[in-house]
Amino acid sequence: MMDKYFLQISNVAKSYKTRGKVSEVLDMISLQINEGEFISLIGPSGCGKSTLLNMIAGLETYQKGTIKLKDKLIEGPGVDRGMVFQNHALFPWMTVFENIMFALNSVMENKSKEEKEILANKYLDLVKLSSAKDKKPKEISGGMKQRVGIARAFVINPKVLLLDEPFGALDAITREELQDELERIWEQDKRTVIMVTHDVEEAILLSDRIVVMSHGPKARIQEIINVDIPRPRKKSELLDNPRFNKLKKELIKMLHSESIKT
Repeated sequence: MMDKYFLQISNVAKSYKTRGKVSEVLDMISLQINEGEFISLIGPSGCGKSTLLNMIAGLETYQKGTIKLKDKLIEGPGVDRGMVFQNHALFPWMTVFENIMFALNSVMENKSKEEKEILANKYLDLVKLSSAKDKKPKEISGGMKQRVGIARAFVINPKVLLLDEPFGALDAITREELQDELERIWEQDKRTVIMVTHDVEEAILLSDRIVVMSHGPKARIQEIINVDIPRPRKKSELLDNPRFNKLKKELIKMLHSESIKT
């Protein structure tokens, strides 16, 4: 029988064994995600947000439960999931364009060089980097590097895009610009996205739902918040929005109550 949901996480538990001791990180995590949803994971430091994201990516195993994408059990990495890290992870010896082409060559062997070049140019244009396509990573800013990372993740056409604090290392102004940029790209693409963040405003701006994690060890899902603010959204326009500010206060209160338990 096919699952109702696009991505189904059911009763997942994760632990590590170090020096003979078992450290329980996540306990009884269940989450159902629809196709095209933008979900944010937020919670106290060390609660296992990135661990959960890595399990969805197939980069980490888990001891109990199941994670299924379109009714298929996730047992390792796959091209149906793209990931963007806080560190852009670009090849420094390649140009921006070559970095995008490397990703395409890795997953689209059946497409011609011309078809792949068209795709690469399309996504560089989408993130407004066409003019920087021949530059190497050392020649562009941190924000531009993250744009390349986002383009590289989108261009391979994954079913799910996984973002691990993609703007966490950027200055406030650049971060806000890229948040608005990601909102714009997502509005055009409607990809299923799961993002880990510590930024409450970022979570509200970008998400359809926000998953609030409890403190660890044995972290669980404390609450799931629906972000019922119409799209498209822009950060500067949300700051005076009563619903935005109400959600922000609620989330900060939740996170504070969880943090003082640690």
